[in-house]
Amino acid sequence: MRVIACLDVKAGRVVKGKNFVDLKDAGDPVELASKYYQEGADEITFLDIAASSEERTTTLDLVRRTAESIFIPLTVGGGVSSLSDVDALLRAGADKISINTAAIKRPDLIDEIARDFGSQVLVISIDARREQKMASGYEVTTHGGTRSAQMDALSWLKEAIDRGVGEVLLNSMDRDGTKGGFDLEMIESLRGVTTVPLIASGGAGSLSDFSDAISSGADAVLAASVFHYGNISIPEVKDHLVDAGFTVRRNHGQ
Repeated sequence: MRVIACLDVKAGRVVKGKNFVDLKDAGDPVELASKYYQEGADEITFLDIAASSEERTTTLDLVRRTAESIFIPLTVGGGVSSLSDVDALLRAGADKISINTAAIKRPDLIDEIARDFGSQVLVISIDARREQKMASGYEVTTHGGTRSAQMDALSWLKEAIDRGVGEVLLNSMDRDGTKGGFDLEMIESLRGVTTVPLIASGGAGSLSDFSDAISSGADAVLAASVFHYGNISIPEVKDHLVDAGFTVRRNHGQ
């Protein structure tokens, strides 16, 4: 089971808030990525959270410097809207690319990336929240959770998988930054139709939250603020998961 540290980046700094608002500075992305690598993170996810709303691509230099500081998989998202964007990020050192808003606008982008670069590099990021009007009870949002995509999360997940995504990053917008625990019902609901690895995100606040998410069907757990502010460390999460009966990679290279 993988433990992933997430870096939400804006204006060159790692930031974190609650439900993507009231953002506070959490540090330098290169320094934090290196720190989490040393602590035993299995992967780093780098999300330029302002790129889509500002209609620009992710800052390549920052991605390049982050990639040079770690020797574990680096997933990069934010502002990816074309094959050339994907190519540039992979050349800058990214191992996987996360897409969200651009794929919703033009779903064929998923097919094109999977065709040209392979499904293994493509992560679909789904920022979902509860909405009773949707058949599944969950809707898709864009632009950092500020806009409804008017799409059912379960239906969109099925379509994205059919089109060729290799992994799903499921972020609960209701739980993001709350430290109230992952949305276990959402994880279970989407796990039922997911044939690719599912990463749970949004709401980690205690050690038991991580094992609960995996028990609910997640293949990996992602967190940000609890790591950034020292509430919980990556080694502590891994120790807890082992105690809960799950297999984790203890040291790099093993």
